[in-house]
Amino acid sequence: MSPSLISANSGFDTTSKFMSSLSRNKGETSSKITDETANGADSKAKRRDELGKNQFLKLLVTQMNNQSPLQPQANGEFIAQLAQFSTVEGIENLNKNVKALLDGGKASQALQGAALVGKNIIVSTDKTQVNTAEGTKGAVTIPNASANVWVNVYDPAGKLVNRLDLGQQPAGVSSFKWNGNDSSGKKLSSGMYRFEAQTTLKGVNTALKTDLSAKVESVTLGRNGSEMMVKVAGVGSIPLSKIQAIGQ
Repeated sequence: MSPSLISANSGFDTTSKFMSSLSRNKGETSSKITDETANGADSKAKRRDELGKNQFLKLLVTQMNNQSPLQPQANGEFIAQLAQFSTVEGIENLNKNVKALLDGGKASQALQGAALVGKNIIVSTDKTQVNTAEGTKGAVTIPNASANVWVNVYDPAGKLVNRLDLGQQPAGVSSFKWNGNDSSGKKLSSGMYRFEAQTTLKGVNTALKTDLSAKVESVTLGRNGSEMMVKVAGVGSIPLSKIQAIGQ
C-alpha cells in the first residue's frame, strides 16, 4: 500500500472520528441551551453555555487541521451543524431582545398610567359624574350640517333638568359646557348626569354621539401585551384607546 494512500485514509479516519465527536458535542450543546432556556439565564447556566461554545471552536479547529486532502469540501454534516449552532444562538439572542422590549414597554405603560390618575379626560359616553360646583363640558358629533342642535341634561333620577341649545351647527364636532344649574338657574346637587344630544333631520329628532369630560380614578396595566384599562368615574373601565383627549 502506497504511503500517499495511507495518509489519505488516515485523514478520513480522523475526519470520521471528528464528525462523531462533533455529533456528540452537538447533543451536549443543544442540551445546555435547552437547560438554560428552561431554568433562566443564571450565572451557572451562562458558564455552561460559554463552555459549549469553547468546545465547538476547538472542534472547528480540529476539523480544519484534519480535513481530508482528497475531499477538502466533504464537510456537509459539519457545515449543517455549524448553521444549526448559529441558528440556536440567534434564537436565544432574539428572545432576550424581545424580553427587553416587553419589559421596556411595561415600564413605559406604567408611567403613562400613573400620569393619567386624577386627570380629566374626554371619553365617548352619555353619562358622567358631575361636580356641579365646577360644571362639566363635552362635545357632540354632527354628521351633517344642522339648523338646530341641542343637549338634554338628566339628573341622577332620570328627570330632565336642563336643555342646552347649540343652535345651527356645521358638520363635525361641536363642544358645549354645562354650569351645573337647572333650567331656572338653580344649582343642582353633584352626581351622575346623563347628556342626550339631538338634532332634527327631515323633521325627525335624531340622537347624536356625545363625548363627555370625566376623571380617571385608576389604571390597570395590560397583561401579555394587552391594552391598558382606565377606570373612569361614573363610566367604568375602558381601554386606553377610547380616550378622546386628556386634561380637558
